[in-house]
Amino acid sequence: MTGPPAPRHPPPTGAPHLRAAVVGHLEWTTLARVRQLPARGDIVHADVLWEGPAGGGAVAAVRLAALAGACTFFTALGDDQEARRSREVLGRLGVEVVAAVRDRPTRSAVSLVDASGERTTTTLGARLQPEEADDLPWETLRSCDTVYFTAGGAGALARARQAAVLTATSREFPLLTTAGIPVDAMVGSADDPAERCDPTGLPRPPGLLVVTEGAQGGVYRARDGTARRYRAVRPPRPVVDCYGAGDNFAAALAFALGTGSGAAEAVTFAAGTAALCAATRGPYAVPRTPGPTGPHRSNRGAPCAPPSFSGTSTTP
Repeated sequence: MTGPPAPRHPPPTGAPHLRAAVVGHLEWTTLARVRQLPARGDIVHADVLWEGPAGGGAVAAVRLAALAGACTFFTALGDDQEARRSREVLGRLGVEVVAAVRDRPTRSAVSLVDASGERTTTTLGARLQPEEADDLPWETLRSCDTVYFTAGGAGALARARQAAVLTATSREFPLLTTAGIPVDAMVGSADDPAERCDPTGLPRPPGLLVVTEGAQGGVYRARDGTARRYRAVRPPRPVVDCYGAGDNFAAALAFALGTGSGAAEAVTFAAGTAALCAATRGPYAVPRTPGPTGPHRSNRGAPCAPPSFSGTSTTP
């Protein structure tokens, strides 16, 4: 069921400054449009829609930087052109990239978008992820209000747990189970087999579990097992592609929880952010003009407030 339209503006300002970070991965990604996905043995033509650093970690870092004013991204990259281009693009968008350098190539990906806007993605190469042994400024996570975790070793997860609020993708459910490190929220897609999980298998279930169902909305559950449905938000324009919508949802959820929003308000805000992404080419707008690399320090501490969207309801 589709709910009210997505808001035109970001959350109002006026709350204390929020410090945000992402611990995770990226892929240099090309999005290409096809009329329909090729069948076995087919050769099809595709038009490039978008190109840039993506994957769950990078997309979430860009969204958190837009919402909070800046975001620190703990990751791992190769020593190659894709890594340099990723640093440049993310830096111009307010993301401070702190990355361990590996002797393997930065992973890339190709995502085909069909006429409905749905994407089908193929990754190329091994996923590079940060580890606690990497010489990264892990101690800064202690002062973070919110951290979103998409990839890393158990030690990196433990470092991320230093933040006031820790949200993780359910894709990392096996790690969460073996590491035994509790998270405040976990989010995943019902349509992605890799993100389906049973939170009762965790040593301590998350305080909030969100299972998204695309245009059907989704379900969120509290630690006590109480479940409520939420409605999807109507995009402000026709859907262009769905790539990154889930990552934008997760980042917005982490942001809202970091500001102190309750579950219903946070989920509503996340749904609105995902709707805006679906109506945009690619997971975010890549800057066209060259600029200085590195984080936008002048944006650090930009005021933010618990988001509020009127008119969207949740149902038991």
